[in-house]
Amino acid sequence: MRTVAAMLLLLLVGACAGHAPVAKQAGIVLPLQTGWFQGEPVHYVTTDISDRVMARMAGANWVPRLANVLPGPTPQPGYRSALDRVYKFAAGEQGSVLPSAPQPLGGDNQQRAYSPLWQVVMVHWQTGKQVRVLKSEQDVLMAEDAGDIRLEALPIIVNCPVIGLGKQFLPGVSLP
Repeated sequence: MRTVAAMLLLLLVGACAGHAPVAKQAGIVLPLQTGWFQGEPVHYVTTDISDRVMARMAGANWVPRLANVLPGPTPQPGYRSALDRVYKFAAGEQGSVLPSAPQPLGGDNQQRAYSPLWQVVMVHWQTGKQVRVLKSEQDVLMAEDAGDIRLEALPIIVNCPVIGLGKQFLPGVSLP
């Protein structure tokens, strides 16, 4: 009986993740976003956002249910979440900074901390501080400690799967 249940589960998962035959097409073009992860360019696509206004601006799906993944005001010790932070620059000075990415990209990813679900943390440069490119979460946190920036966690969740890191891309991804 367990074997039958396992086979059924495998078939169901395969139905969602498998390669179904598709009519021959020239390809699909998605808007590629570029940001930073540990000093390297990171490439991702934004497909879903829990905030309607931001979703419209980004050309993404508005998915209000994504806000349900936010933890309560006082998560319990040991709370595990599918969320990570994404540092978005309020004035658009640079691409976002991601604190995690799959390494390597694809089915052999070893980074268990990676998730494509991100809580938006806005980065605001303080008046009179020198604006510069921050290329890692460490850079962001050091700039905050130095008083150069202020971080503002928003109750906005975005789904932004990483498809490229440095010069490596997810298998099957091609750039025009």
